[in-house]
Amino acid sequence: MKRILLRSGKSPYDAVPVEEALHQDVFATNSGNLIFSDAAHKILETPRTEVVSNGIRTDVAAAGRINEEFDAFVVPLANAFRPSFEAQLRRLTRLIRKLKIPVIVPGIGAQTGLSYNPARLKPIEPAVREFVSAVLDRSASIGVRGEFTEKYLRDMGFSDVEVIGCPSLFMYGDRLDVRKRADALGPESRIAVNGSHSAMRTQGLGPVVRNAHARYPHLRFIGQNLSDARQLHWRDLSDPNGAVTEMPTHPDHPMFREDKVRVYIDPVTWIDDLRDFDFSFGSRIHGNIAALIAGTPATVLCGDSRTLELCRYFDIPHRPITKLPADLNPAQLYADADFGPLVRGHRERFERFTGFLTRNGLENTFTHGDGGAAHEERMRSLAFPPGVRPWNDADIASLTTRFGFLQSRITELSTENVQLKRELVRGPKALKLTPGPAGTSGRSVYRMARRAVGRPLRKALQSGRQ
Repeated sequence: MKRILLRSGKSPYDAVPVEEALHQDVFATNSGNLIFSDAAHKILETPRTEVVSNGIRTDVAAAGRINEEFDAFVVPLANAFRPSFEAQLRRLTRLIRKLKIPVIVPGIGAQTGLSYNPARLKPIEPAVREFVSAVLDRSASIGVRGEFTEKYLRDMGFSDVEVIGCPSLFMYGDRLDVRKRADALGPESRIAVNGSHSAMRTQGLGPVVRNAHARYPHLRFIGQNLSDARQLHWRDLSDPNGAVTEMPTHPDHPMFREDKVRVYIDPVTWIDDLRDFDFSFGSRIHGNIAALIAGTPATVLCGDSRTLELCRYFDIPHRPITKLPADLNPAQLYADADFGPLVRGHRERFERFTGFLTRNGLENTFTHGDGGAAHEERMRSLAFPPGVRPWNDADIASLTTRFGFLQSRITELSTENVQLKRELVRGPKALKLTPGPAGTSGRSVYRMARRAVGRPLRKALQSGRQ
C-alpha cells in the first residue's frame, strides 16, 4: 500500500463541529482551500493508495518521520507565489529539502494584477526559485494553474512546467455538466454571490451586491474567510475585516439580519447546497468553482492574475471586476455566459491533469480505482455540520452548543494554567525557556511568566499560554 502525505487543513472525512473548526482554523483562513485539497484527496485515493492529511502548518522537524512513513508528499497550493506567502513558502522549502521522497505540486499560481505584470513579485523571486528547485529535484515537473504562472517560471529558466489548472474542477473526473436550467433569471431565481473584503470595499462589488439584494429576494451571499465565519457564528468583529460594513457577513448588513449569508466548513455541504441555485457570481474563484462542480452556472469577476489565468485555462465565463457598473444585474451576466467551451474542453483538460499525475508516479481513482465511488459512499455515511449562518436568534439549541464549547475551553485552559504554575514552581531550567524578544534572557522570561500566572486566569492566559 502506497502512502501519500497531503498538505491540507483537514481530511474530507473529518466532520468537525463548527465551534471547533473555527477555533482550529481548519481551512487556513479561507474555506476555498478545502475545495482543491478535498478534490486532491479524492482523486489520489485508490485501492493501492492511502492519503493522509498533514494539516496546513509546516513542521520542518517532522521530515525524518515523513521519510519513514510516506512514499510521496503532495502539496496542492493556490496563489502561493505572492509576497504575503513568502515566509510559508520558505518553510515549505526547508521541509522539502529534508525529504528523500517524491514531492509533487499539482496546481500552484503566482499572483499579480490583471495586466500580468510580474514586477511586484521581484522581491520574492529568490524564495520562489528555491522552492521550485527543491520541488523539481524530487519530481518530474511542477503543475501550475495557468498561462501567467507558466511564463513567470519559464522566464526564470525552469523548463519542467506544466499548465494543469486546479484539482478542484476534476473532483468528478472527466464529468462536468453545467447548463442553464432557465432561459433567463427572474425575481424568483436563486442566486449565490461571493466576494472578498477588498472586492466589496474598493473594487466596486459592494454596490453590485446591494442592487442584487434589492432585485432578488432569494439572493444568498457565501463568505469564505475565517473572519466571515466568526462574524456569523459568534458576532465577533475583532478581526480587521470586522470594519468592512459593506460585507454581508457583518451583523449590521441587511442580508445578515435576513439570514441570507452562509460560510461552509466542508466542501461537501457547500457543493450540495449550490445544486439548488440557478446562478452564482462574484470574485471568489473557488466559490464559483464550487457552483460549477455542482452543475450550477457561474461567472467569475476577476480582480487579479490568479483568477484570470484559471478562468482562461478552463474557459470559465468571466469579467474584469474593474469594469463593473454599479447597477449591474446578475441576469445580464447569466445571459452573456457561454458554458459550451468549459464543458466541451473538460475531458481534454482532465487527461492532461491525470497525465501530469502519471508522469510524477501518482495513480488516480478514475483510471486506477472505482472513480471515487467508495469515497462518495463514505462521505454519505458522515454527518457534516450545515453552513454557518447568522446568529440572529437566542433559542436554547443555538445557545447550548456555543456555551458548551466555551465551557470546555475554560476547563481546558484552566488545566493548562495549573500545569503552567507547576512548571514555573520548578524554575526556568525545567521550562527550558529560550531568550525572549530583544535579547531578554530565559530567566527574565521566567520572571515575567511568574508574574503573569499570579494575575487572574484571564490575564494569565492572554499573557502566555493562549
